Amino acid sequence: MGILNVTPDSFSDGGQHASLDEALRHAERMLAEGAAIIDVGGESTRPGASPVAEQQELDRVAPVVEALVRELDALVSVDTSRASVMREVTALGAGMLNDVRALELEGALSAAAASALPVCLMHRQGEPQTMQQAPRYECAIEDEVADYLMQRMEICEAAGLRKNRLLLDPGFGFGKTVEHNLRLLKHMERLRALGRPLLVGTSRKSMIGKVLERPVEERLPGGLALTALAVERGAKILRVHDVAPNVDAVNMTWAVMQEGCGRQQD
Repeated sequence: MGILNVTPDSFSDGGQHASLDEALRHAERMLAEGAAIIDVGGESTRPGASPVAEQQELDRVAPVVEALVRELDALVSVDTSRASVMREVTALGAGMLNDVRALELEGALSAAAASALPVCLMHRQGEPQTMQQAPRYECAIEDEVADYLMQRMEICEAAGLRKNRLLLDPGFGFGKTVEHNLRLLKHMERLRALGRPLLVGTSRKSMIGKVLERPVEERLPGGLALTALAVERGAKILRVHDVAPNVDAVNMTWAVMQEGCGRQQD
């Protein structure tokens, strides 16, 4: 899954793909490098980010989604928590919804259920503005994350959003210390036991920077190590900025796991 942020303030690529032409060209490059999904986001959810107006988010993502579907025939995921955005991008041909708030905002659950699209539910603690201010968990983080995601799945099913449409994201970096993130990745089998595909997003995140003492632009090697570990622990979708090297990391890891039988096909 290639990341396409159409925001001015995302933590590593804010403002780089703000125009429609820039966004299309970047998506085209990621598809050529092996991305199966393009994830479009119109509101930064980095630590400390301020919310944007609903209409502003729509104005950012709707033209990009429409163009990606029309010109590149791409499978488009939209990173949003708002019901109005979900409805609009569904009508424009988006193929997936990716919600960092796990459909908790008003109207999001019904909009997602009505869309008939796959939906990714992510765990987070707190909102972006404050989520990294001393996050705490009462028990093992993998248990708390698994319990939260199970509860959200049950709520979704009760609202008519069938379990077979759901994907789960542990939410690395969303209300978690470095130690929380490392433990969560180490014990990802706890989340795999929930029985739904896992989406993992660690690309360029501060957990890499803090462990290796690297700025954002030097975090790719550490990120590739996390990609390999995530695949080995059962991740089915990797949300990344740098597609080509991550595709290589996935294929190499998969080849080892399959004892040389070849590339992952699904």
